[in-house]
Amino acid sequence: MKPLINLFSISILLTISSCSTSEVPSDETPIDPVEKITYEKDVKGIINSSCATTNCHDAVNPTAGLALTNFNNVRNAAENGNLFGRINNSASPMPPSGLLPSSTRNIISQWRADGYLEE
Repeated sequence: MKPLINLFSISILLTISSCSTSEVPSDETPIDPVEKITYEKDVKGIINSSCATTNCHDAVNPTAGLALTNFNNVRNAAENGNLFGRINNSASPMPPSGLLPSSTRNIISQWRADGYLEE
C-alpha cells in the first residue's frame, strides 16, 4: 500500500510543479489603438491575397460582378455591400475556402471603425 501512496504523492507534486501562472500566447496580433488602419497599408494586401484572386473578385471576370481590385470598389463593398457579412459568416464565408483568421477580420473591421481611410 505504501508504494501506491508514494506514487500518488509524486504524481501530485509533478502536477503542481508543472502548473504555470503565465498566460497562454494568443494567435491574435493586437491592433495598435493609436495607429489608424488604412487600405493601402493594411487592407489591400488582405483583399488582394484572399479576395481579388483569379476566378474570384478580380478585374477580368469577377464573381457576382463584384471586382475588389481597388480602394473604391472595396470601400463600396464594405459600406453598401455584404463584405462584412460574408467575411464573418461561417456558413457562407468569403473566401469560400473558409473564414479568415479573426485577427485579419479584425483589421478590416477596424478599417471601417477608423473611417475607411485610403492612405
